[in-house]
Amino acid sequence: MAHVLFVCLHNAGRSQMSQALFERAAAGRHSAESAGSIAEPGGRVHPEVVEVMNELGIDLSGRTPQRLTDELAARADVIVTMGCGDTCPYFPGKGYLDWDLPDPKDRPLDQVRATRDDIAQRVDALLTELG
Repeated sequence: MAHVLFVCLHNAGRSQMSQALFERAAAGRHSAESAGSIAEPGGRVHPEVVEVMNELGIDLSGRTPQRLTDELAARADVIVTMGCGDTCPYFPGKGYLDWDLPDPKDRPLDQVRATRDDIAQRVDALLTELG
């Protein structure tokens, strides 16, 4: 069983969608968490992200952003970064993937859906690699 950590800037969009889609597709075979390199705990998931995930029957309305910590990274076997550039720290001994995805904040719903669907395809490929 692998543990994957999805990291973006604010943990309010891409990484939250990635964690939720991964958990659903993995069906208990692997686990995941998400964090943001500059996340503000007590914040909220972007409303457009909540809306497009609800379309798939996934409710993110109760999730809150969490900041990336050494402890979160230590638990991960694989760290997937997305859009955090130099603010994403490097943790030796971890497998890394970088997904170039646009930030869904304040984007039209059709663009957020496209990002969601792109993430779903990447999650499926990652699960195939993990076995």
